[in-house]
Amino acid sequence: MSLLRRAVARLRPAVAYAPEVDGEPDPGEVVWAWVPYEEDASQGKDRPVLLLAQQETQPDSPWLGLMLSSQDHDRDAADEARYGRHWMDVGSGGWDREGRPSEVRLDRLLVLPAETIRREGAALDRAVFEEVVAAAREFHTLD
Repeated sequence: MSLLRRAVARLRPAVAYAPEVDGEPDPGEVVWAWVPYEEDASQGKDRPVLLLAQQETQPDSPWLGLMLSSQDHDRDAADEARYGRHWMDVGSGGWDREGRPSEVRLDRLLVLPAETIRREGAALDRAVFEEVVAAAREFHTLD
């Protein structure tokens, strides 16, 4: 088990859909954050992230999230799965200016420092959020 999975398993953050239009990050919202590349953590890119839970109750505590992509991974799903990457369609929303459909990556749980999260993009529909969380539980320990 990776160090990240062990740390998350110990903290067992409570995942609950709770978006509020208040300018503050909330579970269920898609926000923007700098996400490091897997192959080189010193590099990365700004991308939309679905927030699942905050690790602790302090406002500056890190957030757990899953990155989104507007690329269609359904076309190469078998190849993606072979490399351990698993995606789920979540539709389109206010996080993408062009209104493109998005997919969320289920197998890569991000730990984001609160200060790196920027702008409220939009909230996922509650039913879609619940489906994502259920699917992500196949890869991560989440309450």
